[in-house]
Amino acid sequence: METAPEESWDLIIRPKRHLLDVNFKEIWDYRDLLYMFVKRDIVTVYQQTILGPIWFFIQPILTMLTFVIVFGRIARISTEGVPAPLFYLSGIIIWNYFQDCLLKTSSTFASNSGIFGKVYFPRLIVPLSQVISGVIKFLIQMTLFLVIYSGYLATSDAVHPNLWLLSTAYCLLLMAGMSLGLGIIFSSFTTKYRDLTFLLGFGVQLLMYASPIIYPMSILPPQIRAYLWWNPIAHVVECFKYGFLGIGQASVDGLAYTTGFTFVTLVIGVIIFNRTEQTFMDTV
Repeated sequence: METAPEESWDLIIRPKRHLLDVNFKEIWDYRDLLYMFVKRDIVTVYQQTILGPIWFFIQPILTMLTFVIVFGRIARISTEGVPAPLFYLSGIIIWNYFQDCLLKTSSTFASNSGIFGKVYFPRLIVPLSQVISGVIKFLIQMTLFLVIYSGYLATSDAVHPNLWLLSTAYCLLLMAGMSLGLGIIFSSFTTKYRDLTFLLGFGVQLLMYASPIIYPMSILPPQIRAYLWWNPIAHVVECFKYGFLGIGQASVDGLAYTTGFTFVTLVIGVIIFNRTEQTFMDTV
């Protein structure tokens, strides 16, 4: 009597052994899906607009002009001798990356519940794709900044680049990790508490004013600077500005603190995300 051949499977789905379980091999196996999500985020945003991808440049320019008028001309906030357009644009592009990634990853479960309920794939693919697509947008806007920066560098001595420029990639990595960790934490909580979505939007606006985006840290009283030291984003922004503009208070201690904060946030985010992933379809 012939025995039935043993069945072989291309994919075996197993429950997570612990809450910190991240299957990097599985994420790599789904890299094509990751690429598709990244492409979707980049292509479809301005697909039915007249100007299309030019909006990637228009948005930071309009924001920069608003800051120049409101904070530079009306409020007369000092930029430590750096041309106002360059000062504000340097903070805008790196803040936009953090804000965009945080807000998009924070709606991972709510925005993709239809897909998650029908098809299996590593759920971390979605927030990872938003962080990666954010990097592409950042690089596009960084090109705009470098063009304006080169013009000022060639025609004036108001900017003083230095070796801290080499930390730009690391600063971007910290922003990516921080936004991913915080985003998946909020995404997990918003499956039950939708009010957090509105609270997050308001909190992000306040956080911008608690970060040296529209002002240099040096103009603040020492007591306030001591409080802002605990804001991990402040160290990244100051490091970025110091490397390109030569102003600010970049420090190794500040980046070390931000690195630790980012690592802890990512670990907590993965734990909460994995726990929510198991039951979120019952509540979303």
